[in-house]
Amino acid sequence: MLLVELHDLEKSYGSVLALRKLTLAIPKGALFGLLGPNGSGKSTTLRILCTLLEPDSGKVIVGGENALTNPRNIRDKIGYVAQEVAIDKILTGRELLQLHGELYHLRRNYRDKRIQEMIDRLDMTEWIDRRSGSYSGGMKRRLDLACGLLHEPELLVLDEPTVGLDIESRSKVWSLLRELHAEGTTILLSSHYLEEVDALSDQMAIIDSGKVIANGSPSELKKELGSNRVTLKVREFSNQLEAENVQKLIQGVKGLHDVFFNRAQGFSINFFSDDSESLSTLRLQLNEAGYGIFSLSESRPSLDDVYLKATGKTLMDAELEVSTKRDFKKEAKQSMR
Repeated sequence: MLLVELHDLEKSYGSVLALRKLTLAIPKGALFGLLGPNGSGKSTTLRILCTLLEPDSGKVIVGGENALTNPRNIRDKIGYVAQEVAIDKILTGRELLQLHGELYHLRRNYRDKRIQEMIDRLDMTEWIDRRSGSYSGGMKRRLDLACGLLHEPELLVLDEPTVGLDIESRSKVWSLLRELHAEGTTILLSSHYLEEVDALSDQMAIIDSGKVIANGSPSELKKELGSNRVTLKVREFSNQLEAENVQKLIQGVKGLHDVFFNRAQGFSINFFSDDSESLSTLRLQLNEAGYGIFSLSESRPSLDDVYLKATGKTLMDAELEVSTKRDFKKEAKQSMR
């Protein structure tokens, strides 16, 4: 049974097309991971789902109801934890939870009972009555999670919930999500951390440039690749021309396929190998072409390989491209002043 259905969502910000007919289905009771680099459209998708943003076109169905025409009904079903933590620094954590309960029109006895449950569950007893302006990043994130869960939503939506957290706080969040999932809560988790989506999700989708490019369970998506992933460096730091020449050489070897180079890792070459014989042939051809082997390693396919196969670049390279574009735009604006 599906809890969430997104059909052909499109959204533009001026000339920038953020979503391109994005379609997604989330089963009831799933812990669903939405993986993609910054700028891929993840936050826009979540904000539309949570009725905080209207799409240019498309449909949003939650629990059988149209979220675009019945937003009030949908908001009762959803707990939303945004990427940016918004907390009043003057109020204590308990006061913020009380305020949140009032906004959801919870009965006082039920509200106070739920607040205490959240305090206990998220280990907030020692600091919950301090002003929230003194909280660490991990404390703020736990409080934010408590606010999203206070009204016992059918669907918990989390936008990059562990960004910037220390190991202990991240572990606490992961444990809570696993517990909630086991209890039947449907969770939609947006992240650009490969290991987070791989470790937590039973279903997932990869989003890039505003559209879904892969969908399934993490194990299914990795299994579809079949072959081993190989990472090759002919020297510690190559340049693009050398990487392109080695790429062409590898593409000519039978049994080796889907060859890409990774800019973020010194132009290392990534490809897939069907058998050990093809690697032996590659070693000979590299030697004949005058290339050495600085390092060569094999591994089972990962989610980064799924992303690589679908887009022709690693998630790290995608993040680097977004960062470079932002820096370029910033420099361009400054030069115009």
